[in-house]
Amino acid sequence: MIRRLPFDSLLVGSAVWLLAIVPVQSLSGQERLKEQLRVLPSTEQPRGEGMLRNYYRLRTHEQFDRRLEKLETLTTPERIAEYQQTLRKEFIAALGGFPERTPLNARVVGKVRGDGFHVENVIYESRPGFFVTANLYLPEGEPPFPGVLLPCGHTANGKAGYQRPAILLAKNGLAVLCFDPIGQGERKQVLVRDEKNGKPTARFPATGEHTICGVAPILLGKNVATTMIWDSIRSLDYLASRKEIDPKRLGCTGNSGGGMMTSYLMALDERITAAAPGCFITTSRQKNESPGPGDAEQNIYGQYAYGLDHPDLLILHAPRPALICSATRDFVPIAGAWQAFRQAKRIYSRQGYSERIDLIETDAKHGFSKQLREGVARFMRRWLLDQDDVVVESDFPVFSDAELRCTPDGQVLLLEGARSIFDLHREEAELLAERRAESWKKLSDAERRAAVRNTIQLPLLNEIPAPKVERRGALNRQGYEIAKLVLTPEKGIVLPALRFTPEKASGKRCLYLHSRGKHVDAAPGGPIEKLVLGGTEVLAIDVRGFGETAMRPWRTGPADLTGENGTEKFVTYMLGESLVGQRARDIVIAARYLAESDAGASQPVDLIGIEEAAIPALHAAAVEPRLFGEVRLVRCLDSWDRLFNVPVTRRQFESTVHGALRIHDLPDLRLLAGGENVQLIDPTDAAGEPLRQRD
Repeated sequence: MIRRLPFDSLLVGSAVWLLAIVPVQSLSGQERLKEQLRVLPSTEQPRGEGMLRNYYRLRTHEQFDRRLEKLETLTTPERIAEYQQTLRKEFIAALGGFPERTPLNARVVGKVRGDGFHVENVIYESRPGFFVTANLYLPEGEPPFPGVLLPCGHTANGKAGYQRPAILLAKNGLAVLCFDPIGQGERKQVLVRDEKNGKPTARFPATGEHTICGVAPILLGKNVATTMIWDSIRSLDYLASRKEIDPKRLGCTGNSGGGMMTSYLMALDERITAAAPGCFITTSRQKNESPGPGDAEQNIYGQYAYGLDHPDLLILHAPRPALICSATRDFVPIAGAWQAFRQAKRIYSRQGYSERIDLIETDAKHGFSKQLREGVARFMRRWLLDQDDVVVESDFPVFSDAELRCTPDGQVLLLEGARSIFDLHREEAELLAERRAESWKKLSDAERRAAVRNTIQLPLLNEIPAPKVERRGALNRQGYEIAKLVLTPEKGIVLPALRFTPEKASGKRCLYLHSRGKHVDAAPGGPIEKLVLGGTEVLAIDVRGFGETAMRPWRTGPADLTGENGTEKFVTYMLGESLVGQRARDIVIAARYLAESDAGASQPVDLIGIEEAAIPALHAAAVEPRLFGEVRLVRCLDSWDRLFNVPVTRRQFESTVHGALRIHDLPDLRLLAGGENVQLIDPTDAAGEPLRQRD
């Protein structure tokens, strides 16, 4: 059962997510052992390169090519409209859908006056108790005014960091609502107590919080973007509800993370007449090369599989006016921005409105720079005020952060009745748990295994070809041999392995998986040697992303939060596939190879999965129990529900499966895998802390 935590549970210590697993040996000893037992060539690759990236690069390019082929079939307005309708439904389904609208309970809590405009500080609820803080910039003059929603980029101070574009628009006759996204400004979701004054304060940067908040909703079949988009839709509701605003003349603009949210909104909310996303639009083909997939909210489940790329966010908005704002020296690839523009421009032209989409390129770095602000103001005046004139931004003062603050103590979580995003996720998990229990008990074990297999996309064992196995040398120790092997289960994937064969074999066999590498427990006198000297033949293998095949974290991070392969996990996720399922596939292939090796009948093999290897191992054992004997899971979760009981999880990201909690939880799998034959050894909570210290 999921525990409901008090607010103080969100006040985490600075060391919670930096817990280190104590190695069996000293670092130098481990490194020597690692090199001694290395199977693949010891070649130092550039950061961000490796087997997994090469494998997924080819997979994604296949999907990108299919998408481009499909675009060429959109030759009439009717076909374009059908494409838009289908793609929008797929997008919303991948987000897990949106909640019902509830009262905003909006209130104005302060006001400051500028030259030619004034700002109202407002608070409203996108969901009950889920407070949004915002600034409404209202021009002088006779209302109603056009309204422009301004989502923030990744500034620590949120809305206060985006005053210049808001003020420029207000000075040019457009009302603007700029609001704090979760994790920024007054909407931090993870707080710590200041050591000096004891007051709650923010612990993580904005992008860090977004990734932290993005782990648990995957299990619910959602995304942190689901909540962020809903905040934005409700913010547009509030803007449109104001008597000073004309609800038929609404625009949206934002930069970086705000450019992302502008792109999502213009694709999903047809109330937005004119949209100007900044420093975001490119193509996934370009972006995946450099800088790589972005924060959790930028990566939507299955989007590559059903064909949603950056240009499609423009295409879903067509034929309403759109302006791409780009910077020559941005880390967001400018070449991709022009490719996206060309793809969208062709669609607009086929609809008969080629003049409604344009692109600005300014010779600047990433940011809502002056030329982009001026271009956006002119664009919004053209399409929302019917005035096409040059806008020049003069120097003007901005307000202090304190003047634009909406909450008494600077954070919404300190308001009475406030709920965090973690509260929302826990409540959804509780509802799913009730539904899951009812549906699960109605199924036979065969139906349960089929459901799990479908969730992780693991083929039937007889549909998986045997791996190619290559021997690459051997070592001898007293009482046993260590053979170095490479298993190739499919094109582009190689799995280095060590096969420990005792001189006096008992007939028992064991598949040994350690997420930090097959060498970790392979020292003389270590756990593997004890098994081997007892007569057990052991195959220790690095399944994809572990040990020798682990990536050096190059985009997501830190590794202690997202794992060694966080970027590749995101790419897998956007392919609509399961890294857990792919690892489970490697495991059943290795287990079958070990069980069937040598002459004689196949026999079950024992299975040991340690740390991050445990959850894929459990899935493999649950769907193919006849392959396995005893199963031991070491230092891992006993239930996915624990991800909802701590705000900051540790190295859980790679082990999440999209929508899994709609079907099963880990205790269900242990029963399928053999019940009493499955041992949990030193289980942990989602922050990596031993349960015996907590429960």
